Amino acid sequence: MAMTTTIESTTSTIARPNWARALGVVGAVIAAAAVWAIAVPLLGVQLLVRFGTGAPESVGIAYVVGAGVIGSVAGWGLLVLLERRTSRARTIWTAIAIVAILMSLSLPLYAGVSTSTKVTLAVMHVGVAAVLIPAMRRGSGLQRGA
Repeated sequence: MAMTTTIESTTSTIARPNWARALGVVGAVIAAAAVWAIAVPLLGVQLLVRFGTGAPESVGIAYVVGAGVIGSVAGWGLLVLLERRTSRARTIWTAIAIVAILMSLSLPLYAGVSTSTKVTLAVMHVGVAAVLIPAMRRGSGLQRGA
């Protein structure tokens, strides 16, 4: 009977971080989509980006959601990988996540066609990070050490 209790307890502990992380991904995507929904339809911002000498391209909601999901799941995957390799996974991942958000802010500044596009895209990036980083850190309760 004691073994069953231990297994149930371990399963419950393992499931909670995954739920917190999954909700973090959903929350990050919602944050980006909310910024888009306020800026584009409500405020009339035309989100146009240009890479190099190419024609300006519109940033639609599908792109915002897709990028949010891909980036968030990639971050989650990195954290899982780090947790399997080091007891300081949460600390290392947080440092990488902060550097990644700082680097990602250069994209709107570089590719945004207008000031309103640059500001909107920067707010999206920060919104995703503000939701995702704490959610992933909170979800990493199984880690030893950090």
